[in-house]
Amino acid sequence: MARRRPPTVHGLVLVDKPAGMTSHDVVYKLRKHFGEKRIGHAGTLDPDATGLLVVGVGNATRLIRFMGDMDKTYSCEIVFGSETDTLDDSGTVTHTHDMTPPHIDDVRRTIAEKFVGNILQVPPMVSALKVDGVRLHQLAREGIEVERQARPIAVYSFDVEPTENPMIIRAMVRCGGGTYIRSLGADLGTALGGGAHIRTLRRHTTGPYSIEEACTLEQPVLLPVRDAVRALTTHQLTSEEIDDVLFGRVREAWDGDGPWAAVDSHGELVAVFELWKDRIAKPTVVFGGR
Repeated sequence: MARRRPPTVHGLVLVDKPAGMTSHDVVYKLRKHFGEKRIGHAGTLDPDATGLLVVGVGNATRLIRFMGDMDKTYSCEIVFGSETDTLDDSGTVTHTHDMTPPHIDDVRRTIAEKFVGNILQVPPMVSALKVDGVRLHQLAREGIEVERQARPIAVYSFDVEPTENPMIIRAMVRCGGGTYIRSLGADLGTALGGGAHIRTLRRHTTGPYSIEEACTLEQPVLLPVRDAVRALTTHQLTSEEIDDVLFGRVREAWDGDGPWAAVDSHGELVAVFELWKDRIAKPTVVFGGR
């Protein structure tokens, strides 16, 4: 069996994903553009959703696991009075409700009482979450619905404003990783005595990355690998400490619980350390250094 060619193109790409593409479609196009197979993304976006998709290229894919739980910010519109099988407007309407247009003050009060803070959320059947090794959305396409356990999520802010249509509100949500915005919209509709689905979902931020710095898929911009650990506390290593890293030696942990990015005197990423035990930090992802 031929050995896999090591990656030769490395870095981070912040893409403004257009509607009508899966996150994997974005990865496929970037593989062709950079001529690099080892590419992966942090945080799936639904095909109809737009906005920020963080993509690692080459060695930066080794850092994607440090991005999965980053806070994210989304905007969308919540349409009251009808539910769909996908919880957004790409699906088929399954139920309609004879709802009185909800007053924005009632909406805000319900959100404050039930949808902000540390709450429980049942993942939707159209999510990429796996049950017994199979993604829920694959089961949903086969008409299979399985029981899902509610999971803890964090919603830091859930701001809404009215639109010209009294049955539609505009929302901006800042939340922790693993939050499904389409479920928030549907659950809010239920809490207000009817039903709802979302539309025009857009991701604005992921951790320290913003849509304002994103590029188009037609003209992708490759950022340095170090940008992939932008959210981590950074420490510069001496030459002697770099030698220790290359031999996999542990060291006393820095302040906090990590992980920490370690760089050389040129600012190049040497390794990422994670807390191991008894305030000992271990290099778990090693790149080398000068």
